[in-house]
Amino acid sequence: MDGELLSRFDGEVWSRMPREEGGAIIGGTPMIDITGDAAECAASLGVTMDPSARIFAKMDAALPSGSIKARPAAFMIREAITDGRLRSGQVVIEATSGNFGIALGMMSKLGLKVVALVSRRLQGGVLEELGRQGVGIIDLDVDICPAPGMEGSANKAAAMAAAANVRSKLVEMGMDPAPFDGATARILELLEAQDVIRLAQELAGIYGFFCPAQYDNESNMEAHRTITAPEMEAQLGGMGSSLERADVVCTFGTGGTSGGISRYVSSRYGRKSVHVVFPPVGQDVAGIRTKATASGLGMYRPELYEAEHEEDPAASRKLLKMMVDRGHDMGESSALALLRAARMASDGGHYVVIVADGIAKYKRALEAKKMEVTLAEASGAGYDRVVWVHARYSPRGEGISAMAASLGVDESCIEVPSAGAVERMLSTGEIPDEVMDKVRGAKRPLFVCMGGNTSLAAAKALAGKGVDVESLNGGIMGIAGPAGPGGLVEPA
Repeated sequence: MDGELLSRFDGEVWSRMPREEGGAIIGGTPMIDITGDAAECAASLGVTMDPSARIFAKMDAALPSGSIKARPAAFMIREAITDGRLRSGQVVIEATSGNFGIALGMMSKLGLKVVALVSRRLQGGVLEELGRQGVGIIDLDVDICPAPGMEGSANKAAAMAAAANVRSKLVEMGMDPAPFDGATARILELLEAQDVIRLAQELAGIYGFFCPAQYDNESNMEAHRTITAPEMEAQLGGMGSSLERADVVCTFGTGGTSGGISRYVSSRYGRKSVHVVFPPVGQDVAGIRTKATASGLGMYRPELYEAEHEEDPAASRKLLKMMVDRGHDMGESSALALLRAARMASDGGHYVVIVADGIAKYKRALEAKKMEVTLAEASGAGYDRVVWVHARYSPRGEGISAMAASLGVDESCIEVPSAGAVERMLSTGEIPDEVMDKVRGAKRPLFVCMGGNTSLAAAKALAGKGVDVESLNGGIMGIAGPAGPGGLVEPA
């Protein structure tokens, strides 16, 4: 064990975290009663809460890194230092959708280099915060979890380009490329499968880095079972409730929070209390999974939950804006959980909503001019041009027909610029003539991609040039529904 590193970690990080000392949890985050504001805001969306209901918010945006991910990150790092897996001078690497990487950035002050594998689909505020935390960013144009139905069909050329980018970034960080070159076949295999989780673990293995493996590490759950849940229990006791009575409502990122709290309540009270809330397939909410992409993760444990739900992100974003305007610091995922809690509160009861992070990283997007539309909003909305934008996949004839039918447009209105042109636009911010020609003269154009992220990035790029284009949230995955998009698209 590196005693000096542990001492510095305890002094600079652990001492600022919720932790157990002397049989009690100290350093916890606030829990507040938001019943009044939640009821008034939900009512404006047509949701009426029973007067007897109470909703509490566990405000983990108050943690040092600004999110609940600080809990498992600190827990895992301390555990790794204690058992000798992590020592001074090592590199810490992880695949992250943002918050866990930001939390790991707390380790930079200890002299540990932190590297995050991320997608450029992350919101700008998240990337900026990673940079401020001193995290080395390896930016990939792949998802942390593959799109349903698309496993194994990723474009090999795109995987090779992504591998070259990873190699280049590692060299920039001072790493010897030889170990990478020796593992190229396996790295390409992982990139083709869009398995960034295993890619982080592979790079850790060949370079001797430390990977917390947040998606598979049971300590992720233990941090919440042994610290978060008892902390909540004590706070609820002072507010006239308890985890014996209250249900817990949260979204799903890795499964650590839902699994850990479920285990605590089951062990202590012999009941299930956790409600897990997902966005529908193809709907993008920063940092969390749909049920389809959660099901492939090691800590997805539906047998532990009281129930699973889906909520519309468009409605929850309206609720988010109202709650933020009233002074509540919460992010997108928390609003999704709050909306579900308000719906359940129509029958009374006590609920704890896990406020996983705050609004700071998402405020720019919240205040921006509306560019995204849901499928329900887009259907029959009068688009005179629909443009497919993706650097990796193109629609088959069946995909063209499905888009036309779902959006209420003629197939002749659908345009498909080359994948190369889209890639140039996304990587440089410049608009190739081939793309501009597809929207020129259109009164109301719409961009469509796989899941809504690439089309939103493209719409933002055109907005920077003074051209208004809307983006279909959920993309062709939302059009395909549970069957997945495999029969509607093909590698470009």
